[in-house]
Amino acid sequence: MRVDVVTVFPEYLAPARLSLLGKAIGAGTLQLHVHDLRKWTTDRHRTVDDTPYGGGPGMVMRPDVWGDALDDVLESLSPETRIVVPTPSGIPLTQRRVEDYAQVPGLVIACGRYEGIDARVWQHFSKRFAVDELSIGDYVLAGGEVVSLVILEAVARLMPGVLGNEASAADDSFAQDRPGGALEGPVYTKPRSWRGLDVPTVLTGGDHGKVAEWRLQQSLRRTASNRPDLGLGTEEITGQ
Repeated sequence: MRVDVVTVFPEYLAPARLSLLGKAIGAGTLQLHVHDLRKWTTDRHRTVDDTPYGGGPGMVMRPDVWGDALDDVLESLSPETRIVVPTPSGIPLTQRRVEDYAQVPGLVIACGRYEGIDARVWQHFSKRFAVDELSIGDYVLAGGEVVSLVILEAVARLMPGVLGNEASAADDSFAQDRPGGALEGPVYTKPRSWRGLDVPTVLTGGDHGKVAEWRLQQSLRRTASNRPDLGLGTEEITGQ
């Protein structure tokens, strides 16, 4: 899979070379290309933004600079490539969407800054490519670079050979195999007793059926408590 990230801060993507992402890039499973948006500026100040029409605070990123950049980046890419635009006003990033992204040949992530990117850019490019305006939560960041790292890591861990145990992804929070996409329950390891707190007895008894049932119930309880918006209520918890 190929991912292109366009940003005014290409050095922000340095952490992508670490850990699981670095492993995927090193193995060639993920091809990461980071582009400096200022390469497509034409003035000596390398200007990428200007004042907003209609007035108001802040600056808006120029469509001519972004248009030239995306023309070049997209020129040789598959028409199935998805353009992702990180923005707090976008649709939520979910595990289902991550799974969808893991199946496409490529992503182009356009990292906006300031008050965002001129809306005409997406009006133009949506005629040829799917464009997703995407949010990772109900808060505002300084730019899209953090979001690009989130997307990269979430997608890369679903690619074959990236995780040490590929079954781990199937057991994650929100995984399709969990009822209703429930959260993962609490986990434990050695030592068996720590600071007066013991590992639940069911996990040390050797009965795999009881362990599976306990984990399911813990998963559903945590989901009902922490994410009531997912709609898993007492009937799922009690098995009724």
